[in-house]
Amino acid sequence: MFPLYDVNRARRPALVVKGLVLANALAFLLEYALGPEEVVRAYGFIPALFFQDPAGEAYRLFTSMFLHGGVFHILSNMWFLWVFGDNVEDRMGHGRFLLFYLLGGVAAALAQGVFTPFSTVPMIGASGAISAVLGAYYLLFPRAYVVTLVWFILPFTFVLPAGFYLGYWALLQFLQALLGVPGIAFWAHLGGFFFGLFTARAFTPRWYRY
Repeated sequence: MFPLYDVNRARRPALVVKGLVLANALAFLLEYALGPEEVVRAYGFIPALFFQDPAGEAYRLFTSMFLHGGVFHILSNMWFLWVFGDNVEDRMGHGRFLLFYLLGGVAAALAQGVFTPFSTVPMIGASGAISAVLGAYYLLFPRAYVVTLVWFILPFTFVLPAGFYLGYWALLQFLQALLGVPGIAFWAHLGGFFFGLFTARAFTPRWYRY
């Protein structure tokens, strides 16, 4: 299932979401201009290195979330951010949302590191930070609906409750993490999601809480 758009329209322009999409796009172009393998090795999050020297390797917690492994990787990540991020930014406000997003990415990387502490494979991508946005959306907009594309022989669209869609998404990440499906940092997805779920209210102004 792939989200096309949510029916809950934000009231204010999503300036931070647009800025993050632009920053990721520019970082992607720079990454491939300089050589993706070298850039990923230099700026991706590597758990084994981080736990050997946390202070010296801390910069990777931030740089890794702006790197991507290919066109589909960045397009899918930015689409999820575009679909769900505007309403969360609207609810939190621009400054709070940016801080929330960055901390969510850090929490996601650390979660992956805890479960794979000896890994020397660089972890890259905005998925962890965006997973935090999904967790916040699940908490803040439980009655919203998402128009979802489902491909079964032919493509169909369904209008699903956001809570159902995101709950299904989180369960899928958990099952794949347990199965050890290679190539994707599923523990980072879960770490980001639960960071968003448990901290979103702290980043939301009091007059918006309910």
